Amino acid sequence: MTDTLSLYVARDSGLHRLHPLTKLSLAGFLLIAGLSQSSVWSGYAAFGLLVLPLAGWARVARRLTGLAWRSVLPFAVSVFLVQGLFWPKGTPLFGIGPLSFKQEGLIFAAASTGRILAVVGSFLLFALTTRPDALMTALTERGLPGSIAYVIVATIQIVPRFQAKAAAILDAQRARGLETQGSLARRARALVPLVAPLILGSLVDVEERALAMEARGFNRPGPKTSFVVIQEARWEGVMRWALAAGMIGLLAVRIWA
Repeated sequence: MTDTLSLYVARDSGLHRLHPLTKLSLAGFLLIAGLSQSSVWSGYAAFGLLVLPLAGWARVARRLTGLAWRSVLPFAVSVFLVQGLFWPKGTPLFGIGPLSFKQEGLIFAAASTGRILAVVGSFLLFALTTRPDALMTALTERGLPGSIAYVIVATIQIVPRFQAKAAAILDAQRARGLETQGSLARRARALVPLVAPLILGSLVDVEERALAMEARGFNRPGPKTSFVVIQEARWEGVMRWALAAGMIGLLAVRIWA
């Protein structure tokens, strides 16, 4: 599985060898752990104490940290600026000209950033350790319709596919002499020659994939066979039920509190 098709990183680790549905349940538990608590630091705690150790076990911690940093940083900057400066009737801490940062707004921004970090970390841990084809096979084996399983897998793959296509278009336009570096105005002028081929190429890619699935009998009724054989340990079913019970427990504590 290449990096252009998914975020998956091949490693020989215990987390990689788990059944895809077990890893999906684990990702759900990590997500609930980061979002269900009202503390400002709950998201950071879920990421630092749960996601990062599991990523270290899977030997994808560096990759996960880099992707999470690039994903969360733009959100963090914007939410701190907007909530800090425009929080209504807050306690001013320090000012920039006529505007001032409010204490309550900064606390809300810190909590929001921690929660989005937990969400991104949970998703990345699952995507970096789970092959998309294995996930689709596992879902269809459990009786999920193939169309729904495909939508789930395609959603996981959409970001790396767009990144790979955008990088290829950027290299092609640079080879034709398009200047993509320099001032902000120059970069803005280069945006249209990059966006238009990306959108058209994505539409063509969708049509090609639809034709390929039709040729392979994707919508054909009846049982299907798969080249991907998924191994599952007996204790993993118990683990999934335990994770589900943990999610319900965390939500119950949140509602009760």
